[in-house]
Amino acid sequence: MPSNLYPLGALPFRFRRARVLIVGCGDVGLRVARQLPARIKLLALTSSAERVPALRAQGITPLQGNLDDRASLRRLAGLATRVVHLAPPPSHDPDWRSDPRTLALLRALRLRSLPDSLVYGSTSGVYGDCAGDWVSETRRVNPDTPRAQRRVHAESLLRLFGRATGTRVHILRIPGIYAPDREGGTPRGRLLKGTSVLRAQDDVYTNHIHADDLARACLAALWRGKPQRITHASDDTQLLMGDYFDLAADLYQLPRPTRLPRSTAQEQLPLMLLSFMGESRRLENQRLKKELKLVLRYPTVEAGLRA
Repeated sequence: MPSNLYPLGALPFRFRRARVLIVGCGDVGLRVARQLPARIKLLALTSSAERVPALRAQGITPLQGNLDDRASLRRLAGLATRVVHLAPPPSHDPDWRSDPRTLALLRALRLRSLPDSLVYGSTSGVYGDCAGDWVSETRRVNPDTPRAQRRVHAESLLRLFGRATGTRVHILRIPGIYAPDREGGTPRGRLLKGTSVLRAQDDVYTNHIHADDLARACLAALWRGKPQRITHASDDTQLLMGDYFDLAADLYQLPRPTRLPRSTAQEQLPLMLLSFMGESRRLENQRLKKELKLVLRYPTVEAGLRA
């Protein structure tokens, strides 16, 4: 249909240059941008004027707007053919079960021509504690924290958006992200502080993904992901949390952390760390490999930390 932007009507698809919008262009978003070919136009939403020069220096067109200010998002309508949504929900909101930021973004995207595909970075925390069981993408969600509740709400909004509009929505459920070149991206800081971990009989399974592999998973889902599909963006590691810290300590030639029973840990460790120690699961990643056809560069955390 004709419009002010295209008075002769929308251009045929073969003449449209692919335009990827990154919402939440932090460490992983920048890694996504670096892996895209030069022929693709890159856009990124930023609420910080100070970030504009840095984004431009990386070949990204910055769009100033704020997910907490719905009116500022109108400029996003019709700009992108594909969207990578990596922005987290607000950490504090009167309704701790909802994600108003994702709702505001989707309302803006619906104002004009819709993107072909949208990838959302969710969290594996939506499953809650699974007592160390293997978990597939078909498992029912059971969020135990407000943070996970908000992600469940965002996922439901996105899947409804995909069904209603035809945009191919793909959700990546992401575990712990690590990388030696990522701020706080390895256990080294906690090891240097002497942070304790749980003893073996109380320990929990953790799941991991290297930040570069996560960026590649985002791109694979953006072009090859099935519509309204969920995929675990997780590597092949099967480690208890304490064993993960022991592995890192040995690699860094640092003392292994002390082990505590859970009853003592609840008195000594920070609440955020305790929340991760309260959930144990092992994520299946066959969809990542078979459907998205992603070959992990770092199939284990040992390979990633050594690199």
